[in-house]
Amino acid sequence: MFTCPRCSAENPPLAKFCSECGAPLAAQSGLAEERKVVTVLFADLVGFTARSERLDPEDVRAILTPYFARVRNEIESFGGTVEKFIGDAVMAVFGAPVAYGDDPERAVRAAIAIRDAVQELNAADPELDLQMRIAVNTGEALVSLSASAAQGEGMVTGDVVNTASRLQEAAPVNGILVGEETYSATRSAVEYAEAEAVLAKGKQLPVRVWRALTPVLSPGERRRGKVPMLGRASELGVLVGIWENVVAEKRPQLVTLCGPAGIGKSRLAAEFVDLVDVSEARVIRGRSLPYGEVTPYGAFAAQVKQVAGMFDTDSDETASEKLNAAMATLVETDAAELAAHIAMLIGVGKDGGVGDRQTLFFAARRLVEALALDRPTVLVFDDIHVSASSMLDLLETLASRVREVPLMFLTLARPELSTQRPTWGSGLPAYVALPLERLAAEDSEELGRRLLVSAGADTRTVDELAAKAEGNPLFIEELASSLVEGRANAGELPSSIRGIIAARLDTLPPLERDVLLDASVFGKVFWSGGLTTIANDAPARHEALDSLEGRDLIRRDPVSRLQGQQQFAFKHQLIREVAYSILPRTLRAKRHRAIALFLEGAAGEAGDVAPALAHHWREAGEPERAVDYLLVGAEQANRGWAKDEAFRLFGEALELVPEDAIERRREIAKQLAVVAQAAFHLIDAERLVRHARPDPEPA
Repeated sequence: MFTCPRCSAENPPLAKFCSECGAPLAAQSGLAEERKVVTVLFADLVGFTARSERLDPEDVRAILTPYFARVRNEIESFGGTVEKFIGDAVMAVFGAPVAYGDDPERAVRAAIAIRDAVQELNAADPELDLQMRIAVNTGEALVSLSASAAQGEGMVTGDVVNTASRLQEAAPVNGILVGEETYSATRSAVEYAEAEAVLAKGKQLPVRVWRALTPVLSPGERRRGKVPMLGRASELGVLVGIWENVVAEKRPQLVTLCGPAGIGKSRLAAEFVDLVDVSEARVIRGRSLPYGEVTPYGAFAAQVKQVAGMFDTDSDETASEKLNAAMATLVETDAAELAAHIAMLIGVGKDGGVGDRQTLFFAARRLVEALALDRPTVLVFDDIHVSASSMLDLLETLASRVREVPLMFLTLARPELSTQRPTWGSGLPAYVALPLERLAAEDSEELGRRLLVSAGADTRTVDELAAKAEGNPLFIEELASSLVEGRANAGELPSSIRGIIAARLDTLPPLERDVLLDASVFGKVFWSGGLTTIANDAPARHEALDSLEGRDLIRRDPVSRLQGQQQFAFKHQLIREVAYSILPRTLRAKRHRAIALFLEGAAGEAGDVAPALAHHWREAGEPERAVDYLLVGAEQANRGWAKDEAFRLFGEALELVPEDAIERRREIAKQLAVVAQAAFHLIDAERLVRHARPDPEPA
């Protein structure tokens, strides 16, 4: 069975469209299992087991059926998957089978929605009196991609599941407890209260927990960083120049800031808006939400509500009155008719009216023109890569039809937009795409230095952090936060970053994703010929490599270390790390062995690839063959007077030789002692000489 990533319904393996929601189903990955950072939600009714003993079975079902329906609906509306119902308890998973990058936040929002939904059920029928405990926990798990929830098969396995279950048992009645990883990933978006650590069964130390109260930010929204923006002066200047031209010439412009998650699109837009706000201009913001939209025009609806002073809590009558009043102040004719059409477009009111698309889009055009005629206006559309196609159609229609008013459409998008709408912006009279690249090394280091002031980090730590983040401001912030709070060291990757990158990988077509995962086993550099030794489908894999290069995930190197082999390299080491982390250990070992055999055939025992061969044989679980290549590499390094490198390789070889292989250990120790002496590691040399001497004969 194959689980639909949109609605979580199970479908036959060869299905092309979901039988429940109609969403297209991509071909499945060749992997049966993956390692993923997931968030697990446990919810259980309090005291219902004892209560059900006193009730007729039909009465129990009458209570549980609407309860289960509401719980499932809330979980799935936030992108989660219901793994199983056990009695009156439910377990759900976020981040598998598909990751979205904000899975911990989705899970906590779902938990809050479940809590509120149960209270609504109680309000509708006071005799229900349902109480519950909920827990949310984030961590790494082994995910079975072929598991069938309908047949009771578990999808995720790992300590994250057991811990979530223990936290649920300790949660207060009608309360939500979250673990440390979940809290760290969501504390800027959710209000929390401190809670006493939980003494969980099977845990050596108490588990730190927090009690989730209520969301404080909209989905996808992030607080602005506390340090000044660095490295974006040029891009900010471009935006300012475009805006000045829009105002001076009254020529509308569509601008798209594009780049991967965390690269700084929202921060740049916020800094630009600050400059615009000091003038007489109007700025209206809207965001396309990844979940919970009530209309396909969500971002535009949010802007209309700001203009009219409408709130989500307004009754239909109040909302309509506010919209009519706002339109009456902006346009001189047809205000009521335009307001009615705008209401249809954004889903306000329930009069049952249906307008044709051209008429509704024309009403939207009249509104934005009126706003810009009143004063220069910037309409900010955030996260349009998750917009419905109808919203993108509206944007392109407005950008192509609005004329002679000072209006800027500022849109923000991730690279996925090019997949959803390859023709975005093409053919428009005034369109600018402004891609955001990685921060320069000096800007990354300065950002890291400012964020680590409180930790008193040294230059080496800052440099390691900046190099690890590869110029992504959000990754620098997350790594710095982990260091300051003691949750990780500079070499570790926080689960928040892993989740963001995994979400990007999950948007790839299955074959491209499989190729990228296989390539990650090689390391930073890999060869196309080597990939076909892992899976023998060369033509398709060559096409996948071309596509991955077009997506800016890999690059084709002009020179190859292996004759006759096209060499590629990952554009970002973090993507390689996350891709590699997805593969289960058993699959890694098999792929390392296949790669080692490929390298032996392509390069033989050439000294320059010997360390790589040693690495692959070691990870394949064959240390004896790894030792052979470590010695080849060490001897070549020694001949080239790279004594430190030779010392390292001889040392690694010695560590891999079993303790009972006495003669071989002595021989390597001798070689290591000679290199140590030449490299002025005198203390090590003396120790190794003693180790290399044979044991004295017994008297």
